[in-house]
Amino acid sequence: MISFIIALLLLITGYFVWGRVTEKTFHPDERVTPALAVNDGVDYLPMPTWKVFLIELLNIAGTGPIFGALSGAVFGPVVYIWIIFGCIFIGAVHDYTCGMLSMRHNGAAVSELTGLYLGKSMKQVMRVFSVILLIMCGVVFTTGPAGLLTELTKGTVSTTVFFVIITVYYFIATFVPIDKVIGRLYPLFGICLIAMAVGVAGSLLFSGRFEMPELWTNLTNQHPGGKALFPFVFITVACGAVSGFHATQAPMMARCCKSEKVGRKVFYGAMISEGIIALVWAAAGVSCYDSTQALLAAGAGCSAVVYAVCQTTMGKIGSIIAIIGVVVCPISSGDTAYRSARLTLADWFKYDQSKLKNRIMLTIPLLAAGTVISRLDYSVVWRYFSWSNQTLATIALWTVSVYLLTRKETTNRSIALMTAIPAAFMTAVVTTYFIVSTECLGYFFEKFGVPYHTYFWIGLCGGLAGALAALSAFLIFAHRHQTHHDVIG
Repeated sequence: MISFIIALLLLITGYFVWGRVTEKTFHPDERVTPALAVNDGVDYLPMPTWKVFLIELLNIAGTGPIFGALSGAVFGPVVYIWIIFGCIFIGAVHDYTCGMLSMRHNGAAVSELTGLYLGKSMKQVMRVFSVILLIMCGVVFTTGPAGLLTELTKGTVSTTVFFVIITVYYFIATFVPIDKVIGRLYPLFGICLIAMAVGVAGSLLFSGRFEMPELWTNLTNQHPGGKALFPFVFITVACGAVSGFHATQAPMMARCCKSEKVGRKVFYGAMISEGIIALVWAAAGVSCYDSTQALLAAGAGCSAVVYAVCQTTMGKIGSIIAIIGVVVCPISSGDTAYRSARLTLADWFKYDQSKLKNRIMLTIPLLAAGTVISRLDYSVVWRYFSWSNQTLATIALWTVSVYLLTRKETTNRSIALMTAIPAAFMTAVVTTYFIVSTECLGYFFEKFGVPYHTYFWIGLCGGLAGALAALSAFLIFAHRHQTHHDVIG
C-alpha cells in the first residue's frame, strides 16, 4: 500500500515540477491560437479548458490505461516504475510538446510536423504510418466492444449487428462538428473513466480486503512465462506511460484551445491523469489476484478481468460502472481515431474540411478500410498496433527534439535533450522489440531454430546500437546547427 501511495504522489508531483520545467521549454505566450484564428465551426472551435481537458483525457485514454496496465501487472509491481517515470519524463513530455508544436503550426497533424522537421521522406512515412495506425486503433475499439456487448446480451444480438451499430456511430462522430457529439458526450464519459479509477483505488486502500504488495519486496520480474522486462513491458504498457496514439490526438485538441497557457493543464495534465488511472489498475491487477500466474490465466488485459475487478472491489455498482467503462471508453477512442485519420488525410491532400461533402468523402473510405481490417485476427491486429504505436511516439519525440533545437528563440540548445534522451530510449525499445518479437523478426529466428537467448541478445545489441546511432546523429546535427548559428550570429 505504501509504495502505491508513494507512486501516486510522485505522479502528482511530476505534474507540478517536471510539468512546469517542460512548459518553460515552450514559453507559452498570448499569441492567437488556431481555435481563434481559424474557427471553422467544425474542427477548429474554441472550447472551455475543462471540457478540452476531459475530451483530451478520453481521447488518449479510453480503456488503454486499463487493459495495458492489467497486462503489465503480469510482470508484478515492478510495472509501477515504468508507469511513474515513463509518464512523467516521457509520456507527458511527449503529449505536451506534440500538442504545443501543433498549436504553433495551425493545428497541423503529427505527420505534417514530422515533415517540417525531419524531412519530406519522413513526412510520407508518417502520413501512411499515422493513417494505418489510426484505422487499426478504430478497428481494435470496434470489435472489442461489439464482442463484449454480444456476451452481455448472452448472444441474443450478434457481434456483427453491434459492429454495424458502432460503425454507424463512428460515421456520424467522425464528420460532424466536434462540439455536437464529442464535445457533449466526452466530458460525461471522462467522468465515468475517472469514477472507475477512484472506486477501485478507494476499495484497494480502505476496504481492508486486499493486500497490496510493496514494490521494494517485489522488485523482480514476476512474469509467469519469464518474458523479459525489456523491451516487453515498455510495449505492453503504452497508455499510462507513453503512447504514439496521443501524438495523433493532440492536434485535435490543439485546434480547440483558447490560449497556449492552458497547454500544460490539457496535454501534460491529461497524461498524468492517465498515468494515475494506469497505476490504479496495475495495483488492482497485483492485488485482486493471488499471483501473476492467476492474473495471466484470467486474461490480464481483457474485458472479463476489468468486470471481475470492478465487481470484486465495488460490488453491483462496480459491475454497472465496468460495463459502461469497457463498452463506452473504447468506443470513445475509436471515433476520435477515425476523426484524426480524416484530419491527417485532409492535411495531406489539402482538402478543405469546412464543407460537409468533403468530410464525408474522407470518412467513408476510412470506415471501409477499418471494416476490411476487422476481418483479421483481433489479437494479431492488437500486437502490431502496440509496436507501431510506440514507434510513432519515438518519431514524434525526435520531431519535437529537432524543433526545440532549431527554433530561433532557443538560446540553450541542450534543452532539446529533454525530448532527445526519451527519444533515444524509445528507439532502443522499438528496435529491440522488432528484432526479438515473434510478430516481427523473431518469427524468422524461431523458424530457423535459432535459440531464443541468442536472438534476444542480438535484439538488445541492435536496440542499443540503434539508440546510439540516432542520438549520435542528433548530436552531430546539433553541433553543426550551433556552429552555423554562431557563424551567422
